[in-house]
Amino acid sequence: MDRDGRSDAGDAAAGTARADRIDLSVAVNRSPWPVADLPPPVRDTPAPRATAADRLTGIAAGRFGCLPSQIRMVADDNRAVLSRIARLLPAGRAAVIAPGRDSYAHSLRAAGWRVCPVPTPLAMAGADLAVVVNPNAQDGRAWRTGDLIGLARHVGHLIVDEGLADARPDLSLSPALPANALILRNLRAFWGLAGLRLGLVVAHPGLLARLSDEPAPDESALRIAALAMADRTWTDDTIFYLAEAALRLDRMATAAGWRVAGGTHLFRFYDTPDAAAAQRHLAHSRIRVQRFRWSDLRLRLAIPRGRDEWDRLGDSLRKIQAGAPSQRQWRCPGFPSRAALCNV
Repeated sequence: MDRDGRSDAGDAAAGTARADRIDLSVAVNRSPWPVADLPPPVRDTPAPRATAADRLTGIAAGRFGCLPSQIRMVADDNRAVLSRIARLLPAGRAAVIAPGRDSYAHSLRAAGWRVCPVPTPLAMAGADLAVVVNPNAQDGRAWRTGDLIGLARHVGHLIVDEGLADARPDLSLSPALPANALILRNLRAFWGLAGLRLGLVVAHPGLLARLSDEPAPDESALRIAALAMADRTWTDDTIFYLAEAALRLDRMATAAGWRVAGGTHLFRFYDTPDAAAAQRHLAHSRIRVQRFRWSDLRLRLAIPRGRDEWDRLGDSLRKIQAGAPSQRQWRCPGFPSRAALCNV
């Protein structure tokens, strides 16, 4: 198990070599924004930091629906930023969604906070700090902005990790930013730029001022992030493809006897008769998927990339003997309709 509650047992059981496997275990777009296609002068030529930073801030503000003054760029991932914020605020009781990222709870405890896992935001009222991941990579749940705005009125501070919300702008709290909220964004998941050392924090200027000592991204990271976030054609095409691909993956899984248990554009959750056995079965086809210590049934699969990955996954799923009766095509509750996606 890793510190976020995930199991790698399937890899060990099959001796899966990293170079030869299809890794569907991570909540990252496997068809990333094509940074490699940029000519070297665009990627590598130095530019004034202020120019690159201002351009990215303007693009991000337009995408998030907030003011440029409400954005600060940092050279850390969301976990590192949360750890920094936790040390800047007076320690007290921190409510976190369970199941959730164990690494967040670990960072809070290390900063002196008393961590209280709760099942929903409704149970967070009265906490000195509430931490919500929206959507939640551990179970696929998502919460409406109205619920989070209401929550902000009943907690000291609210941190919302929106690292998986880029394909669902309707979930973002940024346009109605509460005075005590901090929103964490990055380009790791939707854009697939896991190696880009750049994150964005959305908050009112008074809160952002507390992060003034955070290391800033370099010019290259700022420039690449601005180009990626400004690429509306790629964004729209990717949202549409991922939505269609998610439904395709659901059909394949239900044909194997699994039940759709939620998900996002980037990954899907399925309840299986035996998650450990299903994980081992897929590992023998050199496919890595995620299971969790809190469930004996549930698996998480990212959206495959390219024909080879789809074919290999399809072949492996067809070998699974479906023990359940034929099921109707499932649809994840809250997953946008095709018509809604076209208007994103």
